[in-house]
Amino acid sequence: MPDHAVRLRADCSRCAGLCCVVPELTRSADFAVDKPAGQPCPNLRTDFGCGIHDRLRERGFPGCTVYDCFGAGQQVVQVTFGGGDWRSSPELADAMFASFTTMRHLHELLWYLTQAGSLAPDRQLRERIGAAFASIDALTALAPDELASVDVDAHRTAADLLLREVSTLVRADHHGRDLRRADLIGAKLRRADLVGADLRGALLLGADLRGADVRRADLIGAELRGADLSGARLDTAIFLTQAQVDAAGGDGDTVLPPSLAHPAHWSSA
Repeated sequence: MPDHAVRLRADCSRCAGLCCVVPELTRSADFAVDKPAGQPCPNLRTDFGCGIHDRLRERGFPGCTVYDCFGAGQQVVQVTFGGGDWRSSPELADAMFASFTTMRHLHELLWYLTQAGSLAPDRQLRERIGAAFASIDALTALAPDELASVDVDAHRTAADLLLREVSTLVRADHHGRDLRRADLIGAKLRRADLVGADLRGALLLGADLRGADVRRADLIGAELRGADLSGARLDTAIFLTQAQVDAAGGDGDTVLPPSLAHPAHWSSA
């Protein structure tokens, strides 16, 4: 695996529990408690580990199991703040929390650009993607006050143009369905032919996708919470993240891209 791909994978042992502090939590099916932004989750231990990490779903915190910082946590703690943390140095808290929010957006863009670079069919496009990656990557080394002034939306817009271009080229031979931002909540899509479909931002919450063929489909931003992927083919689906997979259901017959893993809560049948 390329070094930058390793960097874009969360390493909680090198973080300071930032994902357990920075976001606001609202009591719901995803979280068992209300928690204001910037306050530690009651399950966060003094060593920054989670006290219920091995039973989050059983204790009412499935939302935590599908969160991915794309390695932003360790970048902020180890690089931006040189190993410091908000607990032993409370004066760093506000800047560290703000930096994490920006860094997470930047690392997510880097993750998608990494995927795009591996899919781009021609050298010129790969070079353009590489240049965009390098530009955003340079921002991740900025000091906290400089990170605060980064225009994340502008970089996201520029990156999205490249991601769309790659998506169009990858799906060109399949003439898949245009289902961008489609409301497919609870949709009956068992054994559906979704090869090459554009599912960017589609709402697939609770959808029945058992046995569906989703190869070469663009799933960037698709909401898969509670969707049933049992027996589905997603091995060449593009821009599919581990967090999306973790939010769905599936089984041992679900075929995923090589870089993604079957979640522990899936059936092995």
